[in-house]
Amino acid sequence: MLTREEFIAVVKNTPLVSIDLIIENNEGEILLGWRNNLPAKGYWFVPGGRIGKDEPFSNAFKRIIQTETSLDCTLEDATFLGIFEHIYPGENFAGEPGFGTHYVVIAYRIKIDTLPEELPKEQHQDYWWATLDDLLEDPNVHQNTRNYFNGHPSFTE
Repeated sequence: MLTREEFIAVVKNTPLVSIDLIIENNEGEILLGWRNNLPAKGYWFVPGGRIGKDEPFSNAFKRIIQTETSLDCTLEDATFLGIFEHIYPGENFAGEPGFGTHYVVIAYRIKIDTLPEELPKEQHQDYWWATLDDLLEDPNVHQNTRNYFNGHPSFTE
């Protein structure tokens, strides 16, 4: 675990690697959460999280989906969607001026039947099952989330 100062140095100087989860229900709706934290605070966003150093990818996937949604899924339950970049100029977790955040995001799609009744509130204060049309049109859905769906063949079939 890095100290706050160490993590600030990492964010200032390197890209972060993360996993985002495009969680879809049986009606084709996508789970979005209202972000509590920077970057992207105050927007609807898909669940996701950073991969830790020396953390095996499959362990990171399982940890992130459990922490973000309380779902017990593994990498084998998901379909690889692609690699994306999220760049937040001037926006970072610490709210400090002078540097932004750069993520290299590995995105996975997961289809589920149901969610737990209570979803974690640490990263997202509220949740929304959004239709594809709604999430593409709602200005409160962050552009980086919209990018998963704009023209992607998996969502235009």
